[in-house]
Amino acid sequence: MEEEIIVRQKYLDKIKPFISKGLIKVLTGQRRVGKSYVLRQTIDEIKKMDKSANILYVNKEDLAFDFIKTADDLNNYVLQNTKDGVKNYVFIDEIQDIAAFEKALRSLLLNPAYDLYCTGSNAHILSGELSTFLSGRFIEIPIYSLSFNEFCEFHSLENTNETLQKYLKFGGLPYLKHLTLDDEIVFNYLKGVYNTIIYKDLIQRYKIRNAAFLENLTRFLAENTGHLFSAKKISDYLKSQNINIAISQIINYINYLTNTFLIKKVQRMDIAGKKIFEIGEKFYFEDLGLRHSINGFRQADIGKILENAVYNHLLINCYDVKIGQVGNLEIDFVAERGGEKLYVQVCYLLQDEKTIEREFSNLLKINDNYPKIVVSMDEFSGNTYEGIAHIHIRKFLSE
Repeated sequence: MEEEIIVRQKYLDKIKPFISKGLIKVLTGQRRVGKSYVLRQTIDEIKKMDKSANILYVNKEDLAFDFIKTADDLNNYVLQNTKDGVKNYVFIDEIQDIAAFEKALRSLLLNPAYDLYCTGSNAHILSGELSTFLSGRFIEIPIYSLSFNEFCEFHSLENTNETLQKYLKFGGLPYLKHLTLDDEIVFNYLKGVYNTIIYKDLIQRYKIRNAAFLENLTRFLAENTGHLFSAKKISDYLKSQNINIAISQIINYINYLTNTFLIKKVQRMDIAGKKIFEIGEKFYFEDLGLRHSINGFRQADIGKILENAVYNHLLINCYDVKIGQVGNLEIDFVAERGGEKLYVQVCYLLQDEKTIEREFSNLLKINDNYPKIVVSMDEFSGNTYEGIAHIHIRKFLSE
């Protein structure tokens, strides 16, 4: 039975201008965020535009394509299934599982009969190989977990505070639309996705021997989401737990985690001097549900969860995001897009004058006229504090 596809229009709109153009369209993102969905809706769009289109679809997660292991295998398969006199649209899902894939892409790109699309779940392999062999000949389109609006659409739910709670707890992996949003059911599925990322994308790919440390590090980052850390601070903490791991190994493992898109590393910048600090970053999870499958969903973590949700929403909306610093004060997010900036502070509740003073006064220290907002779960919103807007988290995630 053909599965109904809910079109993720935001991504389709990014791909459409490049259809039939001589560029490789590379969809990147964590496993199970819906890259294959976007490929399928792109195929549907192409079929509408080009009735004679010859579609070649290679899914490396399908055993039927297990014989395609190298660039030569891929090239031969495409050549054998090419049709003359029409445009051949080639789609390769999880291309990082094909050795030296970039050589096949470079060769196929020379022939205008082909229009190339691929997905990948490893940032290092894709950025490294493509940048080296295909510089200037590909366009990268990041795919993320569902936004809150998409979550409402996928699950046929109203935009309410109750739905927001489900989103913050279960996250935005698209397959959840096929499951009952019950804790045991959802988290069993999410633990399976997490184990696939850890064992297939990390332990097998990087031949990691200390698997226990990798899992402990991931759990540590889940427990400390949004905290400012350096590899040395993590090493010092581990030593206090009688675990001695070299700083270089911690850096490597964090890079592995970011390469799979499981976590995001966010750098700090000095707002006044626009300087990027080399030491001290924050870490957030691509999908909140996966974070909770590692560390559990606890009300005590609500501040971290809201901060992670705001960060993800900024990424989904194409902002480049940094942690800001004004003197000794921290700004949760400095988001830049198209030459414009947005400053965002996030807190659970503005429950007293001290909290209000802290969250708003940090923003007041910034001497420019770009928008500045505080996001919280307080029911009242729309007010300003000396010109700085206050927005409810659900409204922020809906815009």
